[in-house]
Amino acid sequence: MTLRLPSLRTLTLVLPIVFVLHVVEEAPLFVSWFNRHVTPGISQPLFLAINGWALGITLAVVALLLVAPNAVSGLVAVAWVALLMLANGAFHLIATIVHGEYCPGVITGTLIYLPMAITFMRAVSREFHVPVSVIAASALVGSLPMAVHGYLIVFRGSRLF
Repeated sequence: MTLRLPSLRTLTLVLPIVFVLHVVEEAPLFVSWFNRHVTPGISQPLFLAINGWALGITLAVVALLLVAPNAVSGLVAVAWVALLMLANGAFHLIATIVHGEYCPGVITGTLIYLPMAITFMRAVSREFHVPVSVIAASALVGSLPMAVHGYLIVFRGSRLF
């Protein structure tokens, strides 16, 4: 029996829902967690503003991929999903392990973000015939800002912005 992966269109339509689920887990406690570990801290309005922008970008990427489904739009989406879900999911998991306490967002980050990102990238590769090496390069470039930001938060107690 072969596992049938969802279509890229289906995965694309689910991206905003997955993002909102993650923010719902994060929102009540993330700011206080962050401010215990990072100086300078952030405010709840800043947290909400950042996530509002992230949702807007996610919706724009979804629209791009639905209106112009091709390898280029697929690679743009891979870069965004790598930043938003792959690197962010890894951040929450690493932060939980390093600090030995629940980092708000680790449940959805680990159980939904990481599998979604990998499945999405596989679907872009499959449906647009993009080599895995090109997908990996796009994901690496896309995830870099979040990876650096996450490193600073977890290991330096500082932030990128």
